[in-house]
Amino acid sequence: MDVSVINIAIVVVYLLAMLAFGWWGKSRTRNNSDFLVAGRRLGPFLYTGTMAAVVLGGASTVGGVGLGYKFGISGMWLVVAIGAGVLLLSLLFAGTIQKLKIYTVSQMLTLRYGSRATEASGIVMLAYTLMLCATSTGAYATIFVVLFDWDRAIAIAVGGAIVLVYSTVGGMWSITLADQVQFIIKTVGIFFLMLPFTLNAAGGMDGIRSRVDESFFQVDGIGVQTIITYFVVYTLGLLIGQDIWQRVFTAKTPAVARWGGATAGIYCILYGVAGALIGMAASVALSNIEIAAKDDVYAEVAQTLLPVGIGGLVLAAAVAAMMSTASGALIAAATVARADVLPFVASWFGKDINTGDTDNPEHDVKANRIWVLALGIVAIVIAIITKDVVAALTIAYDILVGGLLVAILGGLVWKRGTGLAAAASMAVGSVVTLGTMIILEINAKAPLDGIYANEPIYYGLLASAAVYIAVSLLTKPTDPQVMSNWQRRVAGQDAEGSREQMPAA
Repeated sequence: MDVSVINIAIVVVYLLAMLAFGWWGKSRTRNNSDFLVAGRRLGPFLYTGTMAAVVLGGASTVGGVGLGYKFGISGMWLVVAIGAGVLLLSLLFAGTIQKLKIYTVSQMLTLRYGSRATEASGIVMLAYTLMLCATSTGAYATIFVVLFDWDRAIAIAVGGAIVLVYSTVGGMWSITLADQVQFIIKTVGIFFLMLPFTLNAAGGMDGIRSRVDESFFQVDGIGVQTIITYFVVYTLGLLIGQDIWQRVFTAKTPAVARWGGATAGIYCILYGVAGALIGMAASVALSNIEIAAKDDVYAEVAQTLLPVGIGGLVLAAAVAAMMSTASGALIAAATVARADVLPFVASWFGKDINTGDTDNPEHDVKANRIWVLALGIVAIVIAIITKDVVAALTIAYDILVGGLLVAILGGLVWKRGTGLAAAASMAVGSVVTLGTMIILEINAKAPLDGIYANEPIYYGLLASAAVYIAVSLLTKPTDPQVMSNWQRRVAGQDAEGSREQMPAA
């Protein structure tokens, strides 16, 4: 049988398994908590796997190998920055976040500051998660184009539909179960298949060193500025992203959130090193093959260097990486849209959406499924019709970090921070970030001088921090009753048995 046919068969079996997990998860989904945060019952193993799966997407897997191919060992820094973000979030904040028993980042802001002025953060978070979902959907479709020779639009539609089905049917339980398979496949594919096979094909580390430039072994070979960019964008972004926080909400206990997440962060760092080494070895082992783009290296290794069948498993690992990020972003977008954006927009028209759970759990789950389905379709359409989804994601990511980071982390670490200060810092940070981006884009002389530049985040963060500190010190402290309620929730009190905040429709 042809090697490509066997590889295709393995990927198809994997995709069918993902659909099966959707129905499996459905049997465990009875209410809002089950659908959105897996009942807040994940233990160490499930939690570590799902956290690692959601952060290690196509950029980490396919992109990480490509960076190693082009820059050597310093290609690890993108994924290392992601791992650092998971580590910091887990060790510093995850325990507190888990105790709050909420569903969204915006709900944390409302609980901490007692101000509805912070509800606008939901719109930024929705844009970020929706663009992240669209980007991931377009990414794994590229593998379908190579495997099945499909048109790009068809590949996006089919791949997106698979994620949409298992996410809609079973919610976070289905996604968690699928993530465990994806986590195992990625671990086996990267550490136990690609790494040893490519190193062997390249003649080991000695063979690589004898045939590449010495800069390939310099940890800063990719450039100090680029390394800083990775940490500013990815590490800081991971601290406050709804898709990441929603996984923290699934942890059974604060200890699971803290140490299970820290384990996932360490795993991510090792994953980044392995990807860079695979890329380095591929630059030697595939030296006789012309590769058009660095992101094609992963697929080339799978099809050229690996034995029959194993290549299919490695390709499935790439699809798994992208699907785990897409599904996590999708349910995060649906949660934010229903819990935060819908009530906020309704308030513009003088309507007050009920934010308590209804007495009909089946109705709540059905409403969540509708939101996941609707936004999943929107993400698929965006991925199909938009040629530069990455630009939209970059804008959302910059505003997320430049506009929201200070208010969110300030609320977690500084008691003197006030709701007015949080709202003002978000507004000023977002405007400065977006304004700087527009100015740089108008005057751009090179591709990286415009919206992809680092300055918008830097200026946005500085402006946001200055405003947050100044306004906090110039305004009255947060209402003592609000702070008392916050302290009880942070201590893990008043959360058990309380009605968790979600809109009724």
